[in-house]
Amino acid sequence: MPHKTNRHISNLTRDTYALVLAGGRGSRLYELTQWRAKPAVFFGGKFRIIDFPLSNCINSGIRRVGIATQYKSHSLIRHINRAWSHFKKELGESVEILPASQRYGDEWYRGTANAVFQNIDIIRHELPKYVMILSGDHVYRMDYGPLIGKHVAKGADMTVCCIEVPVSEAAGAFGVMTVDENNKVLRFDEKPEKPSEIPGKPGYCLASMGNYVFNTEFLFEQLKVDDAKDNSSGDFGHDIIPSIIKSHQVYAYPFRDPNSEKQPYWRDVGTLDSFWEANMELVELDPQLNMYDEDWPIWTYQEQTAPAKFVFDEDQRRGVAINSTVAGGVIVSGSTIKRSLLFNKVRVSSYCYIEESVVLPGARIGRHCQIYKAIIDRNVQLPEGLVIGKDHQQDKANGFRVTDKGVVLITRDMIAEYQQKHS
Repeated sequence: MPHKTNRHISNLTRDTYALVLAGGRGSRLYELTQWRAKPAVFFGGKFRIIDFPLSNCINSGIRRVGIATQYKSHSLIRHINRAWSHFKKELGESVEILPASQRYGDEWYRGTANAVFQNIDIIRHELPKYVMILSGDHVYRMDYGPLIGKHVAKGADMTVCCIEVPVSEAAGAFGVMTVDENNKVLRFDEKPEKPSEIPGKPGYCLASMGNYVFNTEFLFEQLKVDDAKDNSSGDFGHDIIPSIIKSHQVYAYPFRDPNSEKQPYWRDVGTLDSFWEANMELVELDPQLNMYDEDWPIWTYQEQTAPAKFVFDEDQRRGVAINSTVAGGVIVSGSTIKRSLLFNKVRVSSYCYIEESVVLPGARIGRHCQIYKAIIDRNVQLPEGLVIGKDHQQDKANGFRVTDKGVVLITRDMIAEYQQKHS
């Protein structure tokens, strides 16, 4: 975990411009990203996914940040304007939205590298020595200072931030680096069936996090070369990295806890199951992701709401939450909440039971509802007496999505169709 006492805020971080790639569709989240980009998805009781890389930047001393948006970006842009628009350009700090705007041709962002290429003029105007490219759709806390410091110390042209993943988990799922004993990248394979192991650590491989550090002019040079290729997909993993490994200094940077050298918390919440699991981890007694560390806060937009309230104290009608997180503006009226996360302004009517569920902002739960292992999308209004998660065949018949691991997703459109069938 990062701590205030060992942050690496220096001229290196001040000379770095961070570009967060936040245009992801998040198709494996299905209807949860029907009206929002994946980085705009709610997480952890009060945050959005993009708050984590942005908070990492600010806490690391990187105060010049661009956010490249594309897919259904309204929700994301609205959140950025509310939560991150207070930086002063006059003081050399800014968090700017960079929507796909066909600055170099008639196409939208084709891939991660092309998204950066189309914003070269904006980055150049900032005059950074280093450019950090960050994925906007992962949940983790990281001090980027040591990463940039190692990049400079190694004399690298490009550094790829990696996590150590069991070979069995990485197979077919991650881009994998083959490195020598000094972590110099020798080969890059995109989602290989048989990933190469880390030297001296059998059973594990180095998987790319989608975070990169470049020397600025080197990055611009490679982006221009790539854009001139007719067969390029404009992607760092598919195109840029494989093309420069043999001829330039490309290093891997394993993401480790600075105190224990163990693998820190990092989650790709790219599926409904992984999204639900990562949220459920937060209600454990001692979660690996410490949301209460004041030395490394996660910043977000905090809507002004009344305190959470629990009402009624009768044998069959008691407002109570156990092993759960409850945000501001929530009212639990004579119902029981267990191992769940209620986001802001959720209303739970009487005689309900909610267990192992993620209830997003503004949802309304009607009386006598029973909810197990579910994700309730924003502003959903559940009718009285609805039972969710007890009978998955019935859930599917009701028009709700049920994952392979038994997580039930409910959106406003699903409820509208359900009520139309039962009206």
